[in-house]
Amino acid sequence: MTLPSLIVIGLALTLAFLNGVHGSSNIVATMISSRAFRPVTALAIAAVAEFLGPFLFGVAVAHTIGAELVRADAITMHILMAGIGGAIFWNLLNLTLGLPSSSSHGLAGGLLGATLLGAGAKALLMQGLIKVLVALFAAPLIGFGLGFIFMRVVLFFAQSASPNINGFFKNSQVLTALILIMSHSSNDAQKAMGLIGLSLVIGGTLPVFAVPTWVVTLSAASLALGASLGGWRLIRALGRRFYKIRPVHSFSSQVSSTLVLLGASWIGWPVSTTQVVSSAIIGVGSAERFGKVRWNMASEIVIAWLVTIPSAALVAAGLYWLIGYVIR
Repeated sequence: MTLPSLIVIGLALTLAFLNGVHGSSNIVATMISSRAFRPVTALAIAAVAEFLGPFLFGVAVAHTIGAELVRADAITMHILMAGIGGAIFWNLLNLTLGLPSSSSHGLAGGLLGATLLGAGAKALLMQGLIKVLVALFAAPLIGFGLGFIFMRVVLFFAQSASPNINGFFKNSQVLTALILIMSHSSNDAQKAMGLIGLSLVIGGTLPVFAVPTWVVTLSAASLALGASLGGWRLIRALGRRFYKIRPVHSFSSQVSSTLVLLGASWIGWPVSTTQVVSSAIIGVGSAERFGKVRWNMASEIVIAWLVTIPSAALVAAGLYWLIGYVIR
């Protein structure tokens, strides 16, 4: 295995680690804010579940990233380095600022910017690119809709219940949170798996795209490590900025988010956990009372989502130029 291959693998695992930080923040925010779990307990549960998820739900998303987005015979390791580097930079910037932006948008933008500059539009597989973009922009709408509908159903059946039902919603999060975290890891770890598999094809280690077991293990471990550390500023942003989250909101948003993430992993959609969870939280709050949601806070996050792809693309293009300048 060549040095460029090892560098790409290291970058992909770093991205998985940051996805773990982002993802755990998004998921445990409602668990902590609804007081279903203590912060340390929630992050410990997240770490274990993040490691297990990638082994349970196949590699459809990894195939989309590694075999359907760019042509392996048309791009180089330097392009891949710059693309992942652009996504990492955008992740770190948003972690520093405490903004829950999309790691998946950052990756899509990074690969797009580096590939266009380094190999041209001919290196892009348009069908796969359209699939990724549709997934990234459709997922939050689906998350909002499911959150709204599920909360309305819950409110209808719970309208005559005693206050003790809050205990059910609180205790049920042990199961719903575990499934949600594993569904998240199944989607996000596969992005690193796809990048590593693509690098192995470009470097000649593999004749065709595949995901060896060691790649799954390393990606899962990196994601779990990130989840164990968490992103406390993001936890506060998602857990408190939209509205005061109670156990029923946390339960409903977790179920809704799980359905979206599992469906996406099954059909090979690389989606943003940030978008899915945030939109589900907003949908749940809107179902109870539209004015309940602090929409000015939600709009700030939407703006961050919209600028991620072009910003990450520009950063990745700049990194590709810098790599070429240094090694020429």
